[in-house]
Amino acid sequence: MKIRSITVFAGAEVAASVVEERTRLAKLGAFAQTARQAHIDAGFEVQTTRLALDGVPAFQPDPVRYAVTVETLAREYGFEYVSLGPAPAPLQPRLPEMFAATQAVFATIHIVDPASGTIDGAAVRMAAQVIRAASHIDAGFGNLRFAALAHVLPGTPFFPAAYHDGGAPAFAIATEAADLAVDASAAASDWADAHSRLRDRIEVEAARLAAVAKRLAVQHAVRFHGIDFSPAPFPTLACSIGAAMEALTGQPLGAAGSLAAAATLTDAIGQARFPRVGFCGLMLPVLEDVVLAQRAAEGRLNVGELLQWSAVCGTGLDTVPLPGDVSEGALVRLLFDVAALSVRLHKPLTARLMPLPGKVAGDAVHFDFAYFADGGVLSVDGGVGEGLLERTAALQLLSRQT
Repeated sequence: MKIRSITVFAGAEVAASVVEERTRLAKLGAFAQTARQAHIDAGFEVQTTRLALDGVPAFQPDPVRYAVTVETLAREYGFEYVSLGPAPAPLQPRLPEMFAATQAVFATIHIVDPASGTIDGAAVRMAAQVIRAASHIDAGFGNLRFAALAHVLPGTPFFPAAYHDGGAPAFAIATEAADLAVDASAAASDWADAHSRLRDRIEVEAARLAAVAKRLAVQHAVRFHGIDFSPAPFPTLACSIGAAMEALTGQPLGAAGSLAAAATLTDAIGQARFPRVGFCGLMLPVLEDVVLAQRAAEGRLNVGELLQWSAVCGTGLDTVPLPGDVSEGALVRLLFDVAALSVRLHKPLTARLMPLPGKVAGDAVHFDFAYFADGGVLSVDGGVGEGLLERTAALQLLSRQT
């Protein structure tokens, strides 16, 4: 198990160019490096430290220049990546420009209001437009830094979803822990044993993480939000959620039993006791998991199955490679699916969709990126015709928990 990120949360004013605000950002960067070293000393590998803000300040006359400035300052003070947070409506059309001008800046759009649970049709359509425009950045890689958010609350340490709650500075931990699920599934005598093994191992590791984090919070007067123990994968078999699921079912992903496997692993995370924040569910990022990517290349996975599994597990549709000519209407309908699932189940979901220019369904996918495996483009059903959904301004669905 590794720490994917120690994410520090702060108000957007810390990225302003005035001297006192640069001083505040320098202090946050120093805290992040102290936190990194403290966890290394406790025996954890820390992959990144990240900064999550609460949005682009309304007074910024040039959001593209602001994004470049934020990226420069964040890197100067030791943060590898920075999330600007959910973009306000007037700035949403500028997001592709901001991504094109930077390399480490992330941003999002709320397609479901976190407070009311209303699906925002205009935000859905704008998110689809951003995805289409960002697909032309770095051969589709630009969409790595954008996600549509449904019912995602502040304080989540995983990117792109991370954003600040507007209060005092805080931090949270995101794990890369798919290897725990692999080990539990491989050693178990049956599914119940795999469930208990994973739950117990998460509690042991989370207790170690929390002990360090709580001590840091007291020593530096920085709020500790908690741990998002979603078992993020790395593109090796030893750290693959897909491998863990296949060990449970004895079948390739997509075969009967896959949904039950996802539910079992997710429930183990849910039953584990630790200070939690964020998703705390199963992550199925297609291009970040070597088995998921391979099954996609083999044609065994489709977008509908991934959505179905999201009903019982984690974060929604993540790093999903799509045909480069996918229509804006098809993206709108897919985002409405994610939003509706999120609202009805009252759970946080995201959509990080990656149309790849020049690619069609079944084509091979390769990016020179350490966190990505080679995969294949998934198909998206639906033509360019418009129905009532595309014209819907707002949709209020009743949550099953209401």
